[in-house]
Amino acid sequence: MRAAAIFGLGSSTRDLKPFEQGLNTEWVVGQPGDPAGLDAILVFGGDGTVHRHLGALVKLALPVLVVPAGSGNDFARALDLHRVSDSLTAWRRFASGGGNVGTIDLGLITPLSPAGEAPVPPGRYYACVAGVGLDGEISRRANTLPRWLRAHGGYALSLPGALLGFRPFHLKLSTPQNDDAAGGLLLRSQQLVMAAVFANTPVYGGGMKIAPRARMDDGQLDVCVIRDIAKLKLLGVFPSVYFGRHLEIREVEYFVTPRVRVETEQPMAVYADGEYVCRTPVEIGAARGAMRVVVP
Repeated sequence: MRAAAIFGLGSSTRDLKPFEQGLNTEWVVGQPGDPAGLDAILVFGGDGTVHRHLGALVKLALPVLVVPAGSGNDFARALDLHRVSDSLTAWRRFASGGGNVGTIDLGLITPLSPAGEAPVPPGRYYACVAGVGLDGEISRRANTLPRWLRAHGGYALSLPGALLGFRPFHLKLSTPQNDDAAGGLLLRSQQLVMAAVFANTPVYGGGMKIAPRARMDDGQLDVCVIRDIAKLKLLGVFPSVYFGRHLEIREVEYFVTPRVRVETEQPMAVYADGEYVCRTPVEIGAARGAMRVVVP
């Protein structure tokens, strides 16, 4: 067995020790440049660490085991890897030939260039959720908090400050007709909103069930749009997101689509997995079967 180990902030080779015991494994430290001779990749870290390596992980096409060791571990949680011990159990099964490898979708954000401007950067994968509007402002503020605080409700703690000066914005969404991902896009809605998120996993932001119906193997994104809503009401109903009950609120729209074009009156920041990606306009889609993962 030969595997690579990628370490995020706060992790190091010492975290490999439990994964070495009783197993004859040769380790390569750091992101490999070539999959030749490797059987798997272990990523020690949270959603940000996974996010930063997704492009390379997709190209390498090796089974990836996520070890939850970051301030936000929603991707690991979505894979039913809630603790390091869960990842260790999954690793031992994999190393013993257990065949516990699955294939999942990823989100893919592609910036769109207005006519006549310079070409845009290539698309960027994300694992959990991308967001525009209030969600992006909350993520920006949460990223400024100490790491230990981000790991203990940083998203929720950042909401009041983000909401204070935030103003609703006009959002234009266009989706394929008849869920045909290869076809043209038709205008779905144009409205005044507070936030829109595009989910590949049910959870994000430290366990919030923003998209309780989302699956990582259906080739679809679950889109949740929060229309213009009184700020006091939003604060009051915010806890319902942790249980997925926000879908019952009148100002919440929820639908699934293989891809969606996102346009705003003025360019707005797009965040994914808590990381800044680019500014609108963008097209966001589900990259079906993009990644192989080791699961419990």
